[in-house]
Amino acid sequence: MQTLPKPASSSTDLSAVDTMIRRRKTRSVPVGSIFIGSDHPVVVQSMINEDTHDIEGATAAIRRLHELGCEIVRVTVPSLGHAKAVAQIKQRLRDTYLDVPLVADVHHNGMKIALEVAKHVDKVRINPGLYVFEKPQESRTDYSDQEFAAIADQIRATLEPLVISLRDQGKSMRIGVNHGSLAERMLFTYGDTPEGMVESALEFIRICESLDFHNLVISMKASRVPVMLAAYRLMAQRMDDLGMDYPLHLGVTEAGDGEYGRIKSTAGIGTLLAAGIGDTIRVSLTEAPEKEIPVCYSILQALGLRKTMVEYVACPSCGRTLFNLEEVLHEVREATKHLVGLDIAVMGCIVNGPGEMADADYGYVGKTPGFISLYRGRDEIKKVPEAQGVAELINLIKADDRWVDPE
Repeated sequence: MQTLPKPASSSTDLSAVDTMIRRRKTRSVPVGSIFIGSDHPVVVQSMINEDTHDIEGATAAIRRLHELGCEIVRVTVPSLGHAKAVAQIKQRLRDTYLDVPLVADVHHNGMKIALEVAKHVDKVRINPGLYVFEKPQESRTDYSDQEFAAIADQIRATLEPLVISLRDQGKSMRIGVNHGSLAERMLFTYGDTPEGMVESALEFIRICESLDFHNLVISMKASRVPVMLAAYRLMAQRMDDLGMDYPLHLGVTEAGDGEYGRIKSTAGIGTLLAAGIGDTIRVSLTEAPEKEIPVCYSILQALGLRKTMVEYVACPSCGRTLFNLEEVLHEVREATKHLVGLDIAVMGCIVNGPGEMADADYGYVGKTPGFISLYRGRDEIKKVPEAQGVAELINLIKADDRWVDPE
């Protein structure tokens, strides 16, 4: 008879393995009433589609997003006229709703636009590849040191007034690098790579630091998840090596729509958050912006980074299931979905039920045909007829004084 080898002994106490996500330490950066950084919850952002010339439409769109839980809202500002319109939007929000934290998106040769809109918003986002636009030359084969330095000087001269304005107002800047819009000299020097993205951000960070401005948030977005992951990881590593502690804004740009857009965003954002990288997120879907917010919160909830909804634990059903699991889960969810903070398990049979739902606050288990066993944590409290299961679950929650009536 063959004897199986014993597992190798280990000094590691597996019961003490840390299951919490430990976020990379970052500074606190203010955006209106919200702070981004590792001492604060991961912040949810989105962006309206409305033209900011449409004061009422843009104001309504911002309010819709904020009421759904979007904590910071971005607006695009393509011209000086749009920048001035943002002042009216901001005031309209204060007068009719709340002073929602706003970010202005400024792109091509945007110094005058950025300086104007910086008076009216809480943060300005610039793209290093477009802020000082470098017109590509088809005949170019490289950049000389003198050419590289001349453009660097032009960038500094263009960026400095904005930095000083934001610094003196106590406002913030996002240095938002996009893989698809790297400056030509970065492409010549580093190629179309994460290294080029990181160096592009660092060039702008160093200018800001030389002007004693540190309210910075950095993003390294790409439409391909592997590129996005590599860029953010490298950025975090380089900042750690340089003693920088700026928060990171995570996102997969142009993720598309539907199920795949959500999966793609989750693969990129969730992977980094699980590694402790990231302080604010935006899921970019080719859908109404309101559709982005539930995805953000689902990612954060799944990772245990924010508690914004009831956590439901439910088995996938099998031949042992003693009731219509999908139907019952729907009934339980509809009755309890407003009880944010609770974990509720719905399990089809006794085989795995009590063990798999051990971390839940309450359990609804098909233990014998026609009856439901209700649990509080690991303890079975009572067995009730299946037809009374949901009502009795509610009564149990009420008995523990953890019930609130839905709005």
